[in-house]
Amino acid sequence: FLNAQLTSMLGKSLAVSTQKAEAAILFRTDSSLSKEAYRLKVTEKGIEISASDRVGAFYGVQSLLALLPPAAWGKTQTGLSVSGVEVSDQPRFGHRAVMLDIARHFHSKKQLQKLLDLMGFYKLNVLHLHFSDDEGWRLEIPSLPELTQVGAVRGHSNTPLKNLPPAYGSGPDIGNNAGSGYYSRQEFVEILRYANARHIKIIPEIEAPGHARAAVKAMEARYVTKMAEGRKEEAEKYLLYDSADRSMYRSVQMYNDNVINVALPSAYRFLETVTDDILAMYREANAPIETIHYGGDEVPAGVWTQSQAVEKLRQLNPELISADDLGYYFYGKINDMVQKKGLFLYGWEEIAMRKTMLDGKSHVIPNPDFVGQEVQVDVWNNVLGWGAEDLAYRLANAGYKVVLSCVTHLYFDMSYYKSFEEPGYYWGAYTDVDKPFSFIPYDYFKNSKEDRLGNPLDRSIFNGKERLTDYGKQNIVGVQGLLWSETVNSPERMEYMMLPKLLGMAERAWAASPEWAEKNDENAYQKAWSVFANQLGKRELPRLDAFAGGFAYRLPTAGAMLEGNQVKANAQLPGLTIRYTTDGSEPDAGSATYLQPLPVSKVIKFRVFNSTGRGGRTVEVNP
Repeated sequence: FLNAQLTSMLGKSLAVSTQKAEAAILFRTDSSLSKEAYRLKVTEKGIEISASDRVGAFYGVQSLLALLPPAAWGKTQTGLSVSGVEVSDQPRFGHRAVMLDIARHFHSKKQLQKLLDLMGFYKLNVLHLHFSDDEGWRLEIPSLPELTQVGAVRGHSNTPLKNLPPAYGSGPDIGNNAGSGYYSRQEFVEILRYANARHIKIIPEIEAPGHARAAVKAMEARYVTKMAEGRKEEAEKYLLYDSADRSMYRSVQMYNDNVINVALPSAYRFLETVTDDILAMYREANAPIETIHYGGDEVPAGVWTQSQAVEKLRQLNPELISADDLGYYFYGKINDMVQKKGLFLYGWEEIAMRKTMLDGKSHVIPNPDFVGQEVQVDVWNNVLGWGAEDLAYRLANAGYKVVLSCVTHLYFDMSYYKSFEEPGYYWGAYTDVDKPFSFIPYDYFKNSKEDRLGNPLDRSIFNGKERLTDYGKQNIVGVQGLLWSETVNSPERMEYMMLPKLLGMAERAWAASPEWAEKNDENAYQKAWSVFANQLGKRELPRLDAFAGGFAYRLPTAGAMLEGNQVKANAQLPGLTIRYTTDGSEPDAGSATYLQPLPVSKVIKFRVFNSTGRGGRTVEVNP
């Protein structure tokens, strides 16, 4: 891997030997180092990378590459200089993840591989692939071809159940936009191999029982086709809905037909068939798999309340009183299924929660059914002011394995800041690169300063909330940055929303807890942020201009203010250039560089540029 990287920069391959010999770059096995740890030593005599395993050696390679000048990428040169350094390094968390939603809008194999390159460089080791949802099913399942024939295509059609309807602006036309598309079985095997070469585990997500409209409709189309052929038994084999169900509900996205009926044996046959086909792909790719994510979030109130299939199930199981009980029943069966296949159960926070009553009001507690069974959950809902701020800590304290996926700091689809022109959502937070950088995994109450709308936070919301115990800390297995793609319909938008936020998250996932976090020292934090901002603007972003073909990361807007008879401007990150115009034209790479305050006389337009001449959004000062 290292030789391939250096060959792309030097234009020729280096000699490689597995025999002990004098070498410019030497790899050593050191069994005293822990998993994923490495030592990197650069002296005048050469370079040594030591590790106890291949993944540690890989991370040593990435740190070596990070020492090369940012301009080394994307061109051929005769030589490379590396600063003398001695590094001993290991990760804080074993699960350092990115969740990518490819269901709402599809992202190509090429773009996914580009993301894997980025993740490998920043030592992120899990790609949580959200490939199924209401609006799309993006992975070929050979046993059930209808899943992609119907579920991977959006657009208008005169034929019922031929495809899914448009969503999120994907438009009426079929097949020529990000609303349609999927990975073939062979493509996914190739993606798995690509990820495995970078020591990244891909965890696929089968959304169930809610957020499953694409699967429900695809299996309905299968049913109609088989019934027309006179094959009733085959038609009902994988059916996900009860035709006699008169339950009334609306999901968060306003669907009334997007939930799998958990009383149907065919639902479990469907999930096991999909699971088996996925496991076969991993075996072919020789890629590791320990779990599959089975969703579990946002099952709406009202489901399964007027289903004949549910009534029959209740007659056989009198303990199933409420719809909530049916959810626990469903995940109990899924847990049994995955354990038999050598996997552990993974899902959203809801699978770890049990609803009960306290003082006559609905109350949520950790579900005792799965405690002690290595069940792992992504906890997203810590929205400040909604009441579940401590949910991640309560579940970890109760014994669940928790991946912190907090909307307040780690949802990359949230808008960077409060501005009409800035894309993204804002229902849960505003999230710029400083939010993930400032995240304190074991106590995010400590330095939370603003509510979900960016207003000063009323810290009384933390009164009575559960803190993370020392036992609970052992159950925080990792940190995950998430990119939901309702508004992400192109590679450029994907990179804009993800970068540079991902770099702040990668720092918190890998690096040891910083002193400013332990002491909640604002002055120390500001110093650490200054160091990080300088590294980001002067080293990492210039590297990303060419790394893996270059990334369309977000360039910050200039800050501008009137002060007396002068206009002052600044940029969020050092290393970037502010340019301006005074004639009403849009600033470009040839416009004047802002170096000092300007006199107030006419309209001034400011715009931040990177080293390649690409500019951010223009800010106008009109005195």
